[in-house]
Amino acid sequence: MLRVSLYVLAGLLVIAVIGFFFVAAPVVDARYNDTSSEPPFEASDEAEALHDRLMVADLHNDFLLWSRDLLKTYERGHSDLERLQKGRVGLQTFSVVTKVPFGRTYAGTPSDSDQITYLVAAQRWPIRTWTSLLERALYQAERLHGYADRSNGQLTVLRTQADLENAMMARVDEPDRVAGLLAIEGLHALEGDVDNVDVLIDAGYRMMGLLHLHDNAVGGSSTGLEKGGLTPFGRRVVQRLNERGVIIDLAHASSAVIDEVLAMSDRPLVVSHTGVRATCDTPRNLSDGQIRAIADRDGVIGVGTWPTVVCSTEPAAIADAMRHVADLVGIEHVALGSDFDGTVTPPFDAGGLAVLTEALINEGFSEREIRQIMSGNVVRLLRRTLPASATARPTS
Repeated sequence: MLRVSLYVLAGLLVIAVIGFFFVAAPVVDARYNDTSSEPPFEASDEAEALHDRLMVADLHNDFLLWSRDLLKTYERGHSDLERLQKGRVGLQTFSVVTKVPFGRTYAGTPSDSDQITYLVAAQRWPIRTWTSLLERALYQAERLHGYADRSNGQLTVLRTQADLENAMMARVDEPDRVAGLLAIEGLHALEGDVDNVDVLIDAGYRMMGLLHLHDNAVGGSSTGLEKGGLTPFGRRVVQRLNERGVIIDLAHASSAVIDEVLAMSDRPLVVSHTGVRATCDTPRNLSDGQIRAIADRDGVIGVGTWPTVVCSTEPAAIADAMRHVADLVGIEHVALGSDFDGTVTPPFDAGGLAVLTEALINEGFSEREIRQIMSGNVVRLLRRTLPASATARPTS
């Protein structure tokens, strides 16, 4: 009887291990990266025709966190290369997540736990990533470069101004090409060492968000417990980012951090994925004063697509938030920051972005304005902020 019980326990252990390493992560992915509407995501003939003439530049996508292969097509999640191409995405910022605490809430998220450790293990990432946030960032960068290497030219990774111009010219003859930009969501990945900014730059990162959901060694998150300003370490980090010409992303930053970074930086700043308090009043979103201050730096604000930043599951709410920014500071400061694959529930996936184009048409935006929102403003910002070479600092 004892021997039978041991066999049963061993069998259950094997099943549990198989479930954890081969089943758990795809189940979590499918559950938390869903859409509020069922595909197919259909737009009007007018919107589809206009969308086919566009290039989309999206400022935020968390694809690299998940165990999907970008070059394969999936029914789960929000994006893969095929869906990006279908949605006319020509420039995709791939943002890297390295830590997400348990108990996250917009009211105040503690920093003393981490769910990503379990996800990393379940997805069988290299052992070096299980305990190091920096290694998680480096591994995800490796993944994006690996996809580009295997894509037969369909995907490239932007490091320099020349890379951007080459990607834009290539799309004239090959409109399905996608250019990727590496970004990071939260500089807790520096692990307390400002020199790791240079390590991330060498890995290809060109945009860095200071905060994510929780306060970290750099400063306060808009959804952290303290919501304070920059720490002394944080001021050193911002100085290094400015010296190296990295695009600073203020998404998730507390009001105090936003104010202090604005005071320290004279280069354009980005808020990669957000909402606006005027249309959806949450601590996560930007006030009119913050929108004006970012626009004064010729910055760009990526409006998100999910309910907790636009207070609705309707695409019209996304267009409404974009309208508010455009009316307040000008159309040249509005962009898209989808947060696809970021454990959110938008009304469409990357292949259904024509639905957003329809909402923008219904909001009264002209074709010229829609082109600016969907890509023109992001391309303008990158032309000004990307370095001339992989090692050079920008000229402005």
